[in-house]
Amino acid sequence: MSDAPATPSGPDPSADPDDPALRAADTAIAPPSPPEVSRPAEGPRSLDGITSFLGLRWDDPQTVRMQIRPELINRGGLLSGVATYAMVDYCMGSTLWAQTAKDERIATISISINYIQTAIEGEIVCRTELDRRNRTIGIMKSSIHAEDGRLLVTAVGSYSIRKAKPAPL
Repeated sequence: MSDAPATPSGPDPSADPDDPALRAADTAIAPPSPPEVSRPAEGPRSLDGITSFLGLRWDDPQTVRMQIRPELINRGGLLSGVATYAMVDYCMGSTLWAQTAKDERIATISISINYIQTAIEGEIVCRTELDRRNRTIGIMKSSIHAEDGRLLVTAVGSYSIRKAKPAPL
């Protein structure tokens, strides 16, 4: 996840600006607003071109699903690590974003990922849990499972949390 400004091909402008995962993926657009205890629990269908291409679907901010398609299989015949890494990053981001105030912004610091097994078909599910959070850092743990229950990926990530910069006049 980046803290970069949105591009013209960014999220749908008619989308709900308070959607936790939408704001996690594109935080530079939203102006500062009064603090809030937590975000709503619903999640988006897709946030941007990457989530749309990958086919990421949110059950809630902590749970993301993806159907494996031929475009996500690498030349070695395995599910691309890029696809699962992106899935983890977006799921961690939306998990933390649901726990931030409207005037806070987040950015990925690092993610350590362990590829345990792979899958070449079916649906995979990423679940993330907020391990701890303070004023400036959030730590998450994620796992990805195949639809048959096999553990495919584990990950630990850290994210920075900061106050939004005031909008330019």
